Formats: sequence, C-alpha cells, structure tokens
Amino acid sequence: MLNHVVLIGRLVRDVELRYTPSGIAVANFTLAVDRQRSKDKEKEADFIPIVVWQKQAENCAEYIGKGSLVAVDGRIQVRTYDDKEGNKRWVTEVIASSVQFLDKRGQKTEQEPQNVSDIGTEVEFSSDQIPF
Repeated sequence: MLNHVVLIGRLVRDVELRYTPSGIAVANFTLAVDRQRSKDKEKEADFIPIVVWQKQAENCAEYIGKGSLVAVDGRIQVRTYDDKEGNKRWVTEVIASSVQFLDKRGQKTEQEPQNVSDIGTEVEFSSDQIPF
C-alpha cells in the first residue's frame, strides 16, 4: 500500500506555529493548488490543509508566508473528532515530511523580475545562514 502525495502551490495565509504541551513545534498552513483546466474554463484551485512538525515547522514559520510558492512532500491523513455539540467531524489533511521553499518570502505571485540581468546572479552567504 502507498500513501504519498507531492503538491506545489501557494500559501493562502501566513503559517500558524504552535507548540504541543511537551514542546514539539507544529505548523499549519493552507496550500492553494491549481487544477488542470481546459482552455474554455476558468482557473480553479483546491485548498489543502498542511501540517508540519518539529524543526521543519519552525523553518516554515520563519521563512515562508502568504503567497509563498512551496513544494510539499508527505502523506494524506483522515481523522475524526467530536465538536462541542457532540457531532462527529472529519478532517482530511496532508502531513508533510518535507517542505521546499521555491521563492522568496513575500514575493508577489504576478510580479515580473524588476531587473532581468539579476536572474541567475550568484549570491555569497555563509553556512550559518542556511535554515536547515
């Protein structure tokens, strides 16, 4: 049996980071993923809840936000709980095993590069600036 999902999309809001009572980081965000469409249909998207744990959760909260383009690799989880009125609720979400940041935080979705000559320019940085 196989339960594996790979998604590429944009965050619809900033990452929500919290900690369990035992101090483990958990982050939640919703990913908008475009659907395949024919040329006469309007653009459609699915909005998929993502859960990330531990250090990856803290990195997501620090380095990505609303509008960020990310790739998520993980598994689908379906769980139930009882709400305040005692009704059973179902939740389907993706538990991420890795999240790759595909653009800079806050980069606009429709914005073109301001200076085309800057594309592909090497940037120097030290190893302590890498978040992983």
